[in-house]
Amino acid sequence: MTLSRRLRLALAAATLLVTHSAAAEAGERQRGVVELFTSQGCSSCPPADANLAGYAQRDDVIALAYHVDYWDYLGWSDTLASPENTQRQRDYATALGNRTVYTPQVIVNGMAHRNGADGPAIERLLAETTSQSMQVDVSIRKSDDSIVIEAREGAPGTAAAVKANLLLVFFEAKTVVKILRGENAGRDVVYWNAVTGIQAAGMWHGEDLRLEIPMSEVRRKGSGGCAALLQTLGKDGTPGRIIGAAVLRNPGM
Repeated sequence: MTLSRRLRLALAAATLLVTHSAAAEAGERQRGVVELFTSQGCSSCPPADANLAGYAQRDDVIALAYHVDYWDYLGWSDTLASPENTQRQRDYATALGNRTVYTPQVIVNGMAHRNGADGPAIERLLAETTSQSMQVDVSIRKSDDSIVIEAREGAPGTAAAVKANLLLVFFEAKTVVKILRGENAGRDVVYWNAVTGIQAAGMWHGEDLRLEIPMSEVRRKGSGGCAALLQTLGKDGTPGRIIGAAVLRNPGM
């Protein structure tokens, strides 16, 4: 191989790497969103927490862990839980026609649920729901001291006529918790992408949408990152299918 050919190949490889990195930072269209509802006080949750850790490392899936507070009475108050997280799960239960909530529960693309420890079932749901959900290009990127979120115009025949909520979900990338009491007493558990805040940022009506929020807001609500979810709403305001999503990891870096 000639030196000039080697240089051309090296340049092409470098260009591809830069392009891929920029696309990953901006948040290309995802295969799906996996939302886990979990609790530090739930003895059946650690396998689901470990399962979510695998999804958190993937580029094609946005993995989020919502810690709920309704098991706190068992003797250990979840240090990552919030009433807001619990309410999101209850809203999903209403939307999906479930009479109760449970942990560990995974919601895939806002459309269907499974036990959070059942990896094969979650993979099947990702395959089954992606064509109905991930229809709109959403991106999120850093720009000086702010982050910019954009949602593109919906494609004809897909989500173009759908109204959706642009939801910002803030999270911490990795948290290690030493659990002292309750069903998981004595365990040190690693939690990935624990949600620290949820914010409705605006409505999308099928046309190009752009908004900018201060970086300080992201750092305050979750230094691990921010996910932008474009989610349809039911008639009663309950969450529906997620039609686009992007994630910005480590925004403070």
